[in-house]
Amino acid sequence: MGILYGMVARGQVVLAEFSATQTNASVVARLILEKMKEVKNNCISSFSHHPYIFHVKGTDGLTVLCMADDASGRIIPFAFLEDIHKKFVKTFGRAVHSASAYAMNDEFSRVLCQQIDHFSRNPNVDRLNRLKGEMNQVQSVLIDNIEKALESGDRLALLVEKAITMQQPMQGNNSTVELKRKARSYKNVIWWRDCKFTATLMLLFLLTIVYVSLAFVCNGLFLSSCFNHMTMASVVPHMF
Repeated sequence: MGILYGMVARGQVVLAEFSATQTNASVVARLILEKMKEVKNNCISSFSHHPYIFHVKGTDGLTVLCMADDASGRIIPFAFLEDIHKKFVKTFGRAVHSASAYAMNDEFSRVLCQQIDHFSRNPNVDRLNRLKGEMNQVQSVLIDNIEKALESGDRLALLVEKAITMQQPMQGNNSTVELKRKARSYKNVIWWRDCKFTATLMLLFLLTIVYVSLAFVCNGLFLSSCFNHMTMASVVPHMF
């Protein structure tokens, strides 16, 4: 389904909103605005309201909010929020700081409708945002592998913590202490494994850089010119 609802607000004042389907998204969004009013600094947050997730981005006094299904993840909704914020500020400028409720709704609800459809249906949106910020292919593979390893370890550690939480009401203090000890030991194992994995990737990365540099200096992948120089250097002393 993708993104189903979008809103732009200043504090508690809703300036524009659009819903692609009939839900109570508008009511929930106002409850979230009420909850967010104590947050003074720029922030990003997500709130679960089964079966949907509300994503919120507060920047320079403006709050941009959307409701999406859980399958949309976080990359696409927050890319949508960033896009909406830029378009809103570019369109209305300083007027956003003093406009009354729904002052921009007639004009900007159409933009919300278009962008909701774009970010929900365009298959390239997720891929483009995943690629954004990558320096080169080697760095991207390195970072991706490290993140996958860490995420895997975090998930396993989380399962251990959940197991402890479930066991606590059922077992005595001694069993709880033993479970916690085992959990810490398990986390240490995961941490060392991740360190070794990261070190191995870094070593391979450095070796690749050294090999590429040598190949460039030695005029070829087989380093033939460098080997020829070494051979000549060993032959010349015997000639005298």
